[in-house]
Amino acid sequence: MFLGFDHLEQMLERASKNATDGYPPYNIEQVSPTTLRITLAVAGFVMEDLHITQEDNQLVIRGRQSDDGQGRIFLHRGIAARQFQKAFVLAEGIEVGGAWMDNGLLHIELARPQPEVRVRKIEISRAPSAPPASRDRVPPVVDVPMGRKQRVVRVIDEE
Repeated sequence: MFLGFDHLEQMLERASKNATDGYPPYNIEQVSPTTLRITLAVAGFVMEDLHITQEDNQLVIRGRQSDDGQGRIFLHRGIAARQFQKAFVLAEGIEVGGAWMDNGLLHIELARPQPEVRVRKIEISRAPSAPPASRDRVPPVVDVPMGRKQRVVRVIDEE
């Protein structure tokens, strides 16, 4: 049973909205057991056109190119010059390590620190005395193997 995952439905909804748009293409790779890298193909964008933010547990990458096509006449325009927003839902504890651009690729490093093993001993204490209403209940019957006589066992309060 999972407890405290009420926000899971919201995260799945966000992820499904982002899954329909394939621009820009991206890779997610595991660099080491504790490090992930997201690489987006952002050809035509310069660093000033890109903005990366972390909003709660979401990593949001936005790209908006300035329109420098003024005065230019395109006979064919196959290179997309459109804006984009790509969001990735981050698991609890994932930290953004940094970002850099290289040959039209935007790289974002994510660190997943290994959680500490937490062991906590729970002390068992004596139960408080039973409320008066529970004292009037019928004593439980204990099942015994066939051939033996059944016995009634009474609960004795410590008062």
